[in-house]
Amino acid sequence: MYPSYLDLTESEWQRLIEAAWELMRPPCRVCPRRCNVDRTDRASRRVGFCRARDRALGHSYAPHFGEEDCLRGWRGSGTIFFSSCNLACVYCQNWEISQLRVGREVEDDELAAMMLDLQAMGCHNVNLVTPSPYVPQIIRAAHLAARQGLRIPFVYNTSSYDSLESLRLLEGIMDIYMPDAKYSDDRIAGRLSLARDYWNVMRAAIREMHRQVGVLEIGSDGLAVRGVLVRHLVLPGVLAGTREVCRFLAREISPDTYINIMGQYWPAWRAADFPPLDRRVTAEEVEEAYRIAREEGLHRFDERRPLERRRRPLPMEPGR
Repeated sequence: MYPSYLDLTESEWQRLIEAAWELMRPPCRVCPRRCNVDRTDRASRRVGFCRARDRALGHSYAPHFGEEDCLRGWRGSGTIFFSSCNLACVYCQNWEISQLRVGREVEDDELAAMMLDLQAMGCHNVNLVTPSPYVPQIIRAAHLAARQGLRIPFVYNTSSYDSLESLRLLEGIMDIYMPDAKYSDDRIAGRLSLARDYWNVMRAAIREMHRQVGVLEIGSDGLAVRGVLVRHLVLPGVLAGTREVCRFLAREISPDTYINIMGQYWPAWRAADFPPLDRRVTAEEVEEAYRIAREEGLHRFDERRPLERRRRPLPMEPGR
């Protein structure tokens, strides 16, 4: 597996780093919210929706064995969980990280050390979870890590609420994009995630990701090599708009789009106040989502196999 970023020249890295850093100046364009803040001004107390500044806020990093088989393999996907989020999902299952922002600020060289540490642990990839607010920091850290011997691909594990400006700067760095396809109705997205433009933003983001890396390629060893892997969480009461999501993917991206239709929803965070999110999703609802996906032309579904050996996650610590 040969990551694309190994082909970037030093001048190309510097161009990407400088352009990404400029995105944090007012209005911040790192994500679609375009908050009128200057994240590069450490003296300022003004923060945007995500409340992030010029340093990444990290929660933990560890080999993860709960991801899709083509990512976790037999040695785990090397996840780095970032704190804070540019969405505010009322049912977020990682709400302590995304909403309460449990974590600590890390310098770019420390973030690079985490990437190298995950490689040293044997992980198949570096899986960046909730990366959208931290594209500038990720690009800087990726450059530092590559100079120090990083040789495994990146996975951009995102809600799809990403700006095209940020995504275009990731071309040549990210080999695998793993976007959520959360909703097809902006009214629902506004009520449940405070993102009244989610549908348009999500579609534009996935189109750009697909333009860069295409459909998901899986090697003979079963590991993802390059491409887009879409996640669609089935919500109670058809809130996720499965038919419209699958129709978009099949007709405007590719019928060969690899999709993980996720049936593990359970009420978390503030879900009890937003029925029908106050109940688990049923087996019938998940089965219906698969039926709809097939009707709309999708055929590459994630299938899970039991993992013979699991490892205990590690707490976040500086690279060794």
